Amino acid sequence: MFDKIPARAMSDTVAQQLLKQIDKGTFARVGKLPTEAVLAQQFGVSRTVIREAISRLKNEGVVEPRQGSGVFIAAHGAIRPLRIDYAEAVEAGSVLQILALRRAIEAEVASEAAVRRSDAEMMSIDAALARIDEAEADGENGVAEDVAFHRAIAAATGNPYFLKTLTFLNQYLEAGTLVTRRNEALRDDFSRQVREEHAAIVAAIRAGDPMAARIAASTHMNNAARRLAQAGIS
Repeated sequence: MFDKIPARAMSDTVAQQLLKQIDKGTFARVGKLPTEAVLAQQFGVSRTVIREAISRLKNEGVVEPRQGSGVFIAAHGAIRPLRIDYAEAVEAGSVLQILALRRAIEAEVASEAAVRRSDAEMMSIDAALARIDEAEADGENGVAEDVAFHRAIAAATGNPYFLKTLTFLNQYLEAGTLVTRRNEALRDDFSRQVREEHAAIVAAIRAGDPMAARIAASTHMNNAARRLAQAGIS
C-alpha cells in the first residue's frame, strides 16, 4: 500500500503518505488507521517515526487518537490546513511566487485599511514605517520591521482573517523579504524605491483612498519582483 522509505526519513514523509491514503478513502470503511506496529512494518520505519507522523496529523485535525481504541480519522478531517514547505519558500522561484501571493492579499488589505483605519491605527502604521528606517540606519536589514509594517496595515482593516493569514505567512514573508532586501541593499536606488513605495501606501491609507492604496500596494509587490529580476534572482 505504501512506498518503503529509509528509517532516517522525516516523519513528514510518512504523514504525507498517510494523508494521501486518507484522501483516497483507503481507511473509510473502518474509519481508523492501522496500528503503529502494522504501519511501521508497511513503511519500513520505527514506531517512533510513526508516532511523530500521527502526531502531526493529529495537530492538523486530520486524525484523533482514542485511548484503548486506536487512531481514528476525524469527522472534519477533510478540511486541510494550508502548508508551505519552508525550504522551498526561500528558493528564488518560490520567492517570486510568494510575492505574487502577497500582491493579491496586500492590495486588498491596503484598500480595506484606507476605508476602515482609525486615527490610532494610522499612528501605528506611521510608527511601523519609521521603525524600518531606524533599523536600516542602525545597519540592520529591517526584515522584521518590514513584516511588522505590513501587519500594522492588516490590523487596521479590522478583519481578523487578514491578520491571521499574514500571521501564517509571516515566516515565509520574512524569508522572501530577506532575499529581496539583501538584493535591494546592492543598489542605493533599490532602497530609495522601497521607501517611496511604502510612503505611497501610507499616504493613500491616510487619505482614505482605497483605490490608490490598492494600486500602491500592488505596485510595491510588482516592483519587488522586478528588483529581484534586476538583481539576478528569477
